[in-house]
Amino acid sequence: MIPPILEMKHITKEFPGVKALDDVSFQVKTGEIHCLVGENGAGKSTLMKVLSGVYPHGDYVGEIIYEGQAQKFRHIADSEKAGIAIIYQELALVPELTVYENIFLGHEIANGFTIDWNETIKQADEMLQKVKLNVNPEAKIKELGVGQQQLVEIAKALSQDVKLLILDEPTSALNEDDVENLFSLLRDLKKQGVTCVMITHKLKEVIEMSDSVTILRDGQAVITLDAHNGEVNENALIKHMVGREIENIYPKRDKKTSTETLLEVKNWNAYDPKLGRKILRDINFRLAKGEIIGLSGLMGSGRTELALSLFGNPDGYEIEGELLVNNETVEFGHPEGAIASGIAYVTEDRKRNGLILIQDVKQNNTLANLKGISNRGVVDENAEIKVASEYVVSLNIKTPSIEQTVVNLSGGNQQKVSLAKWLFVKPDILILDEPTRGIDVGAKFEIYTIMNRLVEQGMGIIMISSELPEVLGMSDRVYVVSEGEITGELAIEDATQESIMKLATVS
Repeated sequence: MIPPILEMKHITKEFPGVKALDDVSFQVKTGEIHCLVGENGAGKSTLMKVLSGVYPHGDYVGEIIYEGQAQKFRHIADSEKAGIAIIYQELALVPELTVYENIFLGHEIANGFTIDWNETIKQADEMLQKVKLNVNPEAKIKELGVGQQQLVEIAKALSQDVKLLILDEPTSALNEDDVENLFSLLRDLKKQGVTCVMITHKLKEVIEMSDSVTILRDGQAVITLDAHNGEVNENALIKHMVGREIENIYPKRDKKTSTETLLEVKNWNAYDPKLGRKILRDINFRLAKGEIIGLSGLMGSGRTELALSLFGNPDGYEIEGELLVNNETVEFGHPEGAIASGIAYVTEDRKRNGLILIQDVKQNNTLANLKGISNRGVVDENAEIKVASEYVVSLNIKTPSIEQTVVNLSGGNQQKVSLAKWLFVKPDILILDEPTRGIDVGAKFEIYTIMNRLVEQGMGIIMISSELPEVLGMSDRVYVVSEGEITGELAIEDATQESIMKLATVS
């Protein structure tokens, strides 16, 4: 029987008004890939922060047994010395420093009282070879892609003789090639005896990579499944994550064909003066009332640039072409004009561009339409409370109160707040850019249900998504974007993952 490298026994961690972990016991076998899954707010990241010393011993109840010894980690440095490394979703690298400086940052190679830079570069190169990353160790981090940066983080962990590697949502910002490279590396590390704990929302990845899976729900460990016994499948994962079976992740909707056009784009071109090149070429498409159209394509294909060019062009592209809203030609010099014409845009990056994280739920809910709660230029606090309370109920936003700071909400509930913010402007046309990125399957189902409700009420939705099952499950029609051009339009009954990918890779 394979011995455990890690046992966490009866861990309880509380924050003011919230019990984030409630008597959680968690065990990881030596040399396995163990996936930790659960809905947003289930306690996954909190549990790993307890393990790594972010929440020090004495700040929680329970016991950590690592390599057979009771541990009392008081700082991250303590867990790192023991061979535990954690790589967060937001990478902790210094962009202006070189690759080799980042790899050995905090545990520099010294020669007497000075740093031995030659030896540092040599060993950094060895670490890069271990993670199969062919970059110059003297390159700056800011010059690397996200997938390469993640490999640098792993190289940094390996330079500290890591035994237990924890990855928190490691594929959230990676393309398919980077994901495959990462998974290949994790399999190699497993062969070398490195144990891995992977937090992910992507059930396909759990099924592909896991030896064991522990599921958390509402701060409690629900079950641990053994992949080698055939216990890990999509239905079992969903059932234990959300506490019920979801027979169809994409809720059914009566799809009605409407002849009433809400938005039409004709011969749309955009030139980016910063890049010095054209980013959109001869785009033509239409959106009908009560319809969801999917915009599919590879990362960098121009989908988000298209959305921004329609939503008041905040990035200052040089635009040519015609935009019609409700059959009337419009021109926007600012997002304010687009909002006034009934267009709203929910950004793909809710933390950076969609929400003000240090403000509370009610302030974020009304941010895009302060006029709607103001009286003679002064915000009516009672009106703000009323509006926010209504959206908390209608969108099922899980929050202790509308005065809860948004940064303390789970990803799925942050996304609902971002959606509420734009629904309050009462749009006819809603652009959703990666609406379910970084949220769990239960929250996805709720977002899809909201989308269906909105189109049944007559709204038109443009959904940009990198997840092909989502595009196929939610769209009425699909437009495929490749290198700034629409390379095809597919009726949903004719669309498949293969047909979309074929159009997405047209050069």
